[in-house]
Amino acid sequence: MVTLNAYLLVSGLLFAIGFAGVLLRRNIIIIFMSLELMLSASNLSLVAFSRFNTVNGLPNYNGQILVFFIIAVAAAEVAVGLAIIVALFRARHTTHVEDMNSMKG
Repeated sequence: MVTLNAYLLVSGLLFAIGFAGVLLRRNIIIIFMSLELMLSASNLSLVAFSRFNTVNGLPNYNGQILVFFIIAVAAAEVAVGLAIIVALFRARHTTHVEDMNSMKG
């Protein structure tokens, strides 16, 4: 049987990989994917806590319901974020963060 600690370890590793990607990478698409990886890691920990928090022998599904709302917000974030990235690429012809040093086109 898989314990809560195993889920939290995987979630922590995924979050650390995503955080390292945000800090170390310079491509805005990779940074965006790293942010989504961090969001997925937090979802995994919410589901794990929800699964292992039992009330009268039944799992408490409040965390899993919250994950559905987070996934819906993340889908909207992806749509808006990718639109912004495409607009930046069309204006600057690059996806590197260093080349985007001002808000002017």
